[in-house]
Amino acid sequence: MVAAARFLRKKEWDTRVDQELIEAFEQSPSSTFVSELFIHLVLDLMNEPWFDEELPKIRETDHSQGKRKSIDHLLMLLHKSKAWHQQLSTKQDRMKQALENQVSDQDVENAALSLKLLNQIGNSIDAVIASAEGYRETISGIYSSKDKKSQMTEKIKELQQQIEKWEEWRQSLGESESHALDELTSMVGIEEVKNKVKTYYYYLEYQRERQRQGYHFANERNLNMILTGNPGTGKTTIARLLAKIYHQLGALPRENVVEVDRSHLVGAYVGQTEEKTMNVIQEAVGGILFIDEAYSLKREGASGTDYGQTAIDTIVSAMTSGEYAGQFAVILAGYPDEMRTFLWSNPGLRSRFPETNHIHLPDFSMEELVEIAEHVALDNDYSLTESALKQLRKQIDKEKVDENFGNARTVKNLVLDAIFQQGSKAAQEKDYSKDTFTILDEEAFLMDDRAETDESQSGENKLHQLIGLDNVKEEVRKLASFVKIQKEREAKGLPIVPVQLHAVFSGPPGTGKTTVAHIYSQILHELDLLKRGHVVIAGRSDLVAGYVGQTAIKTKKIIREALGGVLFIDEAYSLIHQGEQDFGREAIDTLVEEMTKHEENLVVILAGYSSPMSALLNSNPGLASRFKKSISFADYKGLELVEILEYYIESFGYELEDQARTLLKEKLSQDPPEGNARAMKDLVEDAIQNQAYRLIYDENHRGALSSLTSKDFSIINEEERN
Repeated sequence: MVAAARFLRKKEWDTRVDQELIEAFEQSPSSTFVSELFIHLVLDLMNEPWFDEELPKIRETDHSQGKRKSIDHLLMLLHKSKAWHQQLSTKQDRMKQALENQVSDQDVENAALSLKLLNQIGNSIDAVIASAEGYRETISGIYSSKDKKSQMTEKIKELQQQIEKWEEWRQSLGESESHALDELTSMVGIEEVKNKVKTYYYYLEYQRERQRQGYHFANERNLNMILTGNPGTGKTTIARLLAKIYHQLGALPRENVVEVDRSHLVGAYVGQTEEKTMNVIQEAVGGILFIDEAYSLKREGASGTDYGQTAIDTIVSAMTSGEYAGQFAVILAGYPDEMRTFLWSNPGLRSRFPETNHIHLPDFSMEELVEIAEHVALDNDYSLTESALKQLRKQIDKEKVDENFGNARTVKNLVLDAIFQQGSKAAQEKDYSKDTFTILDEEAFLMDDRAETDESQSGENKLHQLIGLDNVKEEVRKLASFVKIQKEREAKGLPIVPVQLHAVFSGPPGTGKTTVAHIYSQILHELDLLKRGHVVIAGRSDLVAGYVGQTAIKTKKIIREALGGVLFIDEAYSLIHQGEQDFGREAIDTLVEEMTKHEENLVVILAGYSSPMSALLNSNPGLASRFKKSISFADYKGLELVEILEYYIESFGYELEDQARTLLKEKLSQDPPEGNARAMKDLVEDAIQNQAYRLIYDENHRGALSSLTSKDFSIINEEERN
């Protein structure tokens, strides 16, 4: 496979290709696969022409110098073809060896005929060289041997006849059908797309033949296309293949594809858009104009100074009237939903793209993505070990978070990153062995993965270190244990119980809800239940807009950011309608819809006070059914508040005086302030400022820069003053 990929990429049978095939034959001398691969590569190699130009003609009226010059040029071309013949002949012995294995009857027939024709052409080339050299020796002045020239002419004619037979045989192998179709067939997956394009191809072939025989088409087939699909699904590749097909079958004079987006078409002032768009159209005449993310030409809520619609109108006008009508084809590409909305908002444009010319390219399956990765590796003269493929699957799964996943593009980047990591490590270690040049193993894919991991400790350790919150810790540990056991059951093929990960965190401010949400997300990520493990914090203002339709857009945008992690909605009950023109309910409905759509890729935590949270859940049955896990966060006790306060003091690089500690314990136990942990942080920051103000007037303060005393805490001093 490495040899095949290298040959098809370079269009050259170099020493590396030869070496790989020799090794393959030595390791598997009776392999049908290796034999058939070798035969197909040799047959493909035989596509090269025998001569780069026409053989020169020698006229009787030429002077001796002109005749010798023509003969020398002829001999140069013949010796070049002789060298090509010898290169092909070196493959004959192994071709014969390949034919001894269980290859297909068609391969046997093709290989045998190629050997026969190759020998005949070799003999003819030798004969022409001999006759041409003999004729050259007779040239003197204006005189030369007519018999020798006649013999040479006859031998050249025989050689040309042999080459014509060779070309006829090459065409009989189907090489003339379509290199574009071959390229299409070689693409991984997209079987429905392939079938649709092939059907289109054969219809155009039928149309061309029908016209050749004198029949008329009043309405020829529309060449304009809509290609929809997520990133990396092959839209641009299909557009280029369609250009080749259109050109090959005479539908368009060129296979040129002009690839543009909004920036190439839309100007900044009146008149500039028409000029830019017409320049692009003129460049595309005879070929295809490919507009990627075409829906960006008509932006939602665009102002009067947005000229995207002008570009659309200019394109439609050029497609339907004037000097450019029928002179080029247009292919529009983009995401499915956005393209559907775009076309329905532009009836004039939509009518130029019949439904039958809409092609959707689906996302690749995991196995197809792995196959694409193997192709990328082979294109770079690498192969992947089984352990590398296993790790690659994990990385692909990690990348597949939302519709922005790049499919083939992402997989290509993963393989190229692995090559980069392996190459860098090999150079550092001065390891230039063949394996480091040709084999990618698991380590190559793990190196980049480890570089992304910056968590110094596990989520469970962080949970354990939290002050207080014993019931919260217990609930999170229970859930983590449940997940671990279900994963073990799944690994052993036992039935599993669905895991409910969405949760309600209820409790007053400062009790650790946001902190626990981050730890909860990290634990789920470590258990491979979340692909990213990040937390997106949102409030009402991040979800609700001021007019119809925009709330759903805002809510979906936040959810897209949270995919693969946790969406933490603080004071979630504020979404309940607050008046006739309030769109909070739209946010709730959108949230429920998106949670269903991304149920395995998103965890939502609703946070706030206990009582209004119940009202929120009761406002939407779909919401209540998705939040079966509820965790209560109680106010911190006095001693826990002191612990938290000392944690903040130490984290800022200070220490607490013993007397202050005693007084704070008494005060916080008797009368804890509102705000819990948040209030403790505010208390410490206030004490640090008070300490600075106190010390600035003390000339002997050098040794007390890190010490906080009872004088620095306003909560103590207020009581003393009272």
